[in-house]
Amino acid sequence: MRLLEPDYKAIGERIKVNRTRQGLSQEKLAEMCGLSKTHMSHIETGNTKGSLPTFIQIANVLQISLDDLVCDSLAYEVDAYQREIAKLVEDCSPLEIRVIADIVSATKSILRNRHLTGGDS
Repeated sequence: MRLLEPDYKAIGERIKVNRTRQGLSQEKLAEMCGLSKTHMSHIETGNTKGSLPTFIQIANVLQISLDDLVCDSLAYEVDAYQREIAKLVEDCSPLEIRVIADIVSATKSILRNRHLTGGDS
């Protein structure tokens, strides 16, 4: 199995999304995690490779799983993506959900068709 490099920009973006969703400022999250605001800023932008203990602390403060933060780097993580999709649509109207479901269905069909035919275009 090929090792996946952590996508620190994606991890940082997930931290930011979850932080703002909870109404926390970057400064407040940094304080709650025992980090400087500058260090938290660098983590959120992906300019700093956070340590595992740091990511665990952030996940605990944000009350999310570590899988939710690093799912781009996990070869077999489906649950985190399903939770992410659920969060994205939780404030949608029934019409918006129907449109999103149609888009997902069409995208899935295209992806599977390309995979089966081996096409790249």
